Amino acid sequence: MSKLHSVHLPHFSGSAEQSTRKVPAPEEVAISMSQHIGAPCEPCVAVGDKVKIGQKIGDTDAFMAAPIHASVSGVVKEIKNVMNVGGRLCKTVVITNDNKNEMYEGITPPKIDTREEFIKAVRESGAVGLGGAGFPTHVKFAYDRSKVNIEYLLLNGAECEPYITSDYRELIENTDNVLSGIDLVMKKLEIPNAIIGIEADKPQAIDKVTKLAIRYPNISVKKLPSAYPQGAEKVLVHTCTGRVVGEGKLPSDVGCMVMNVSTAGFIYGYVKTGLPLVQRRITVDGDIVNSPANFFVPVGTMLHSVMGFADVRQQPDRIVLGGPMMGACAFDPDTPLGKTNNAVLLFGSTKIHKTTACIRCGRCVRACAVNLQPTELESAYDARDAAALDRLKVNLCMNCGACSFVCPAKRPLAEKNQLAKDFLRQSKTKQGK
Repeated sequence: MSKLHSVHLPHFSGSAEQSTRKVPAPEEVAISMSQHIGAPCEPCVAVGDKVKIGQKIGDTDAFMAAPIHASVSGVVKEIKNVMNVGGRLCKTVVITNDNKNEMYEGITPPKIDTREEFIKAVRESGAVGLGGAGFPTHVKFAYDRSKVNIEYLLLNGAECEPYITSDYRELIENTDNVLSGIDLVMKKLEIPNAIIGIEADKPQAIDKVTKLAIRYPNISVKKLPSAYPQGAEKVLVHTCTGRVVGEGKLPSDVGCMVMNVSTAGFIYGYVKTGLPLVQRRITVDGDIVNSPANFFVPVGTMLHSVMGFADVRQQPDRIVLGGPMMGACAFDPDTPLGKTNNAVLLFGSTKIHKTTACIRCGRCVRACAVNLQPTELESAYDARDAAALDRLKVNLCMNCGACSFVCPAKRPLAEKNQLAKDFLRQSKTKQGK
């Protein structure tokens, strides 16, 4: 990855200067037991149970998981399977809100003296990556220091997709907690340096964070190029440190740990209050939204409730959870929002593009941040040639969608890459590799 390619996207950041508003809690929330990468939780409540805000309602003994907590007080109405946007059925706890906003009695700031106590507290908080991936944060922190040497804590404040401004508002509204959270992580995990990466198109955030970061000599702010996909993990590592995360490798393999700025802010808030992850900031925008906004919503809020908060001109034809490049389309207005949802985008019309033959223009190659050859990957997948897919390093694909975005023939290159990765994985499993 000697040279990083990128594309320039329209920003449509109409909500950037809109302070986050707390909306009334809905009459009912549906809280999924699968809100992170890894093993789903099992409900630890039963139908008819009275629950309060911050009470644990789901957990598992699996290491790669984070517990789930009630976001409203009320009564467990039912526990049912709900299909998520990925098409998987997930156990979901439905809570009828009693509108009393009662906090769970067990909420107290955690006792933290050691690294182990810190990691345990982060797990109990239910923290996951709030940038969208949903990796359990305590798992990232629990690396073996005898085998892994982390030199840089990299904070992702790029927010390079159009419309989304939730991390930007975190940097503007919750700056002290973000910096204190970074400092806490550095001290507890003994990481010597931190770099906060913020795209150049966010000058107010850069100025504010830079001024306040003076108090922390080992925390610096780096102005990132305003290009996509600047916030991708491999790209962020390279831009901030010059190091390359190879195929099948992690940032920790090159001495880096990547964390979202909103995750850092949440962790410090939890350490101060003991309130687990029961709400999150989301951006609501799109071409039918008159007043783009940022809201704090309880985890488990239904899409139709969010649409009720938004000032929209008409019923949406398409609802996207996340950004337009890497987000997923919701097929049901009763879809509940989870910890990893940072935006709800509402669009009034959907353009249907006709796919034509590849004209060999090379735009997709020039757009790929990790120097892949999307046209060759598409041909290899269509031929079901696992060896070629492996040789062309399809597993380096970050699913950023830049190749599909620039393709004049409107070929589904990014989609093919994801199918190709699954095909290659299955082929290797059959071969016992």
